[in-house]
Amino acid sequence: MISRRDFLQVGMAASAIVGASGFGNWARLAAQQRLTQDQLLEFDTFGNVSLIHVTDIHAQLKPIYFREPSINLGVGDNKGAVPHVTGADFRRLYGIEDGSPSHYALSSGDFAALADMYGRVGGLDRVATVIKAIRADRPDAILLDGGDTWHGSYTCYQTQGQDMVNVMNALAPDAMTFHWEFTLGSDRVAELVESLPFAALGQNIFDAEWDEPTELFPPYKMFERGGTKIAVIGQAFPYMPIANPRWMFPEYSFGIRDENMQEMVDEVRGLGAECVVVLSHNGFDVDKKMATVVSGIDVILSGHTHDALPEPALAGETIIVPSGSNGKFVSRVDLDIRDGRMMGFKHKLIPIFSDVIEPDAEMAALIDEQRAPYEAELSEVIGKTDSLLYRRGNFNGTWDDLICDALLSEREAEIALSPGVRWGPSLVPGQDITREDIWNVTSMTYGEAYRTEMTGEFLKVVLEDVADNIFNPDPYYQQGGDMVRTGGLGYRIDVSKPQGERISNMTLLKTGEPIDPARSYVVAGWASVNEGTEGPQIWDVVESHIRKMGTVTVQPNNSVEVTGV
Repeated sequence: MISRRDFLQVGMAASAIVGASGFGNWARLAAQQRLTQDQLLEFDTFGNVSLIHVTDIHAQLKPIYFREPSINLGVGDNKGAVPHVTGADFRRLYGIEDGSPSHYALSSGDFAALADMYGRVGGLDRVATVIKAIRADRPDAILLDGGDTWHGSYTCYQTQGQDMVNVMNALAPDAMTFHWEFTLGSDRVAELVESLPFAALGQNIFDAEWDEPTELFPPYKMFERGGTKIAVIGQAFPYMPIANPRWMFPEYSFGIRDENMQEMVDEVRGLGAECVVVLSHNGFDVDKKMATVVSGIDVILSGHTHDALPEPALAGETIIVPSGSNGKFVSRVDLDIRDGRMMGFKHKLIPIFSDVIEPDAEMAALIDEQRAPYEAELSEVIGKTDSLLYRRGNFNGTWDDLICDALLSEREAEIALSPGVRWGPSLVPGQDITREDIWNVTSMTYGEAYRTEMTGEFLKVVLEDVADNIFNPDPYYQQGGDMVRTGGLGYRIDVSKPQGERISNMTLLKTGEPIDPARSYVVAGWASVNEGTEGPQIWDVVESHIRKMGTVTVQPNNSVEVTGV
């Protein structure tokens, strides 16, 4: 595996850009377990332009636990490349000492023990403190929100996103782009976007009927900062009508639209832009490919796949900056723009250690105001867990195992299916499970838990289809989620095989019998993209199951055999 030092040297030699990361400083401090707020925010101000990036907050207003994935497989040219390096390999790549706060923030190993040592992360009152500190140092810094902001919590669902709009308005971003926001429905999205005091960008958001750009979502916005003209181009999630219900936003079409992106880059360059920034919700691998297809992009601020890397990746002369999720990190990128081009950069991924960073008093009060009408419902204890509950991982997570168990039990099903979404905080052993915790991993506007029959043949089609969305070697055919979670069903997957040939050895776990292609099985699931789906809401199903259990114990899940890695 290429070392971090070699990676940077090769990248900079290829791009002729001088780059540096602030990760090394806080990693060394973290290894000595001496982190303070001043040390986390320390930055050697550089160049003439500063960018601040947050993304994939998923409506998490308060500090949480959040475990990074232990499995994040890459395929094709991205096999073994960041961000598809995890665990001890990731720590070795970046020189992270085992047991340090940087291990806890960026890696999955020994998570429960390290969580007990270092505490929660995130909280938008702490994020506000970090943003204010950066602005105090660089008052004209550009704050950019990568989307997946108005989705993912009890209060966001109950207010149709208004709580997050109110809080983000107080942070005063300069622009944002979109994904899950559209599942509020196009009417509500339009209502909220029209009220925003900042730019709502999406060069790839088109009118579905006329196949032309929309007025509500302009493709870019021009800024003049540090004596430099900067263009920020928005890139919304390309696969909205596939991954989410098309009937919720029928007026819009999406897609990567890299030809239009090239036109937009050329257009803003023609308008005098000396620096082009893409605010993206493509997902990391798609961004990496787009940087090689579209010329003239200086920086891609990457979102959607929730990757957290302590240093930018380089694709040609484009730096790609992923900033994690759930309010766990803030990225600061300083750029040296001279003679119409980016001559160098400095970057720092700032982990939001909630016990280290002082909450901003005004933001804390605003957050409490949004939550106050719902506090009794949020805080009600439903049960307790003696297992670590987390979501991330290509094939299973213990939260998803628990959801599948609830579907099997409460809906009297033989097989359960749960979507491989990546959002949702973690809970550590011994922690109470509140209603808020359940909603944090189930909240969506199409959460009905269906019960139906599927043949064994159709179940294989479902698994093969999802697998291709994740493991197609061409990033442009990947949607950036994880494999659909299964309960009561085991299988083997060879991620190196082509579409239709990855899934085998499907087994009904309760009997050990092979799945019969001709037989119908009772299947329970949730989050169907089909309009008119009927059933109880998934959060009610899970709450009922946890109440009956009292204390949750999730057994190890070995039902998926992975080959071809």
